[in-house]
Formats: sequence, C-alpha cells, structure tokens
Amino acid sequence: MTSENEQKSRATFEDFGRRLDEEFGHAARKAEQESDKLIAYLNNEVVPAIRNNSSKALRVAAEKLHRLAEFMDERQGQ
Repeated sequence: MTSENEQKSRATFEDFGRRLDEEFGHAARKAEQESDKLIAYLNNEVVPAIRNNSSKALRVAAEKLHRLAEFMDERQGQ
C-alpha cells in the first residue's frame, strides 16, 4: 500500500514529467522551424549571391587575362 504522501509525490513527479515533455516538444518544434528558415535563407539569398559574385570574379579575371595576352603579343612583336 502506498501512503498519501507517496501518491502526492508521484502525482507531482508525473506533472513535472508532462510539463518537461511539453517544453522539450515545443523547443524541438521551434528548432525545426528556425532551421527551416535558415535553410530557406541560404538557398534564396546566400547561394545566389555567391553564384553572382563568382561569375563577376570570373569576368574580372577573364578581362585581366585578356589584357595580359595583349601585352604579351605586343612585346613579342618588338
């Protein structure tokens, strides 16, 4: 037989467990929502910016290589 104090203690512990489970569930849902936002931001903002800047860098490099080739051609002719 369990005493009245043991029953109250068990009920309090069970309530604590339920509240803790709710809090962890809420935290997990919030973390999942935030990670979804982060992934969307990376896909929609960061990746296109990197691609855009990468193509600009390639264009600048191509222009500088073109100038170098012209310079070398001019020097060969001298």
